[in-house]
Amino acid sequence: MAIEDKLLEIAAYTIPALITGGVAFVMSQRFFTAEENRRKFELLRENQKQALPIRLQAYERMVLFLERINPVNLMMRVEPGTLDAPSYATLLIHNIQTEYEHNLTQQIYLTGECWEVIMKTKNSIVAQLRTVSIGGEVQTGEELRNKFLLDASQSESLSAIAISFIKEELKRVF
Repeated sequence: MAIEDKLLEIAAYTIPALITGGVAFVMSQRFFTAEENRRKFELLRENQKQALPIRLQAYERMVLFLERINPVNLMMRVEPGTLDAPSYATLLIHNIQTEYEHNLTQQIYLTGECWEVIMKTKNSIVAQLRTVSIGGEVQTGEELRNKFLLDASQSESLSAIAISFIKEELKRVF
């Protein structure tokens, strides 16, 4: 009986200690998990606070890019001189490509949809320049310039449409 009493006495002390230890372990695990989640949230909030100005600057730069590749603005900046239409179009496309390469990294901060709209706008403007310059309607760079300026006064530019999209996205995102 002495052994049974001793075992019962050991169990009487051990079982409550194990239960108390188990509860303490579970509570500390929950506390540490909650603390870790709080730290992650604070870090995310801090990162967002730092990233917001950079993202806004990326949107600003893309609006500037779209304004600079707008055929009217581009043709006012780049004189045709004595170039023929295909050579002038090539010069304009080179300027568009240079602007694009300068702003290429901004896509990291934009949504995929916004970047796609910007790319489609750029590619459409390049295609328009190639089509009009090769089409045979115009022979000189000055004629190409005049045709685009006339066309621009009659319809909304692709750049303006893309800029409107960016403005709407900024309203949704921010």
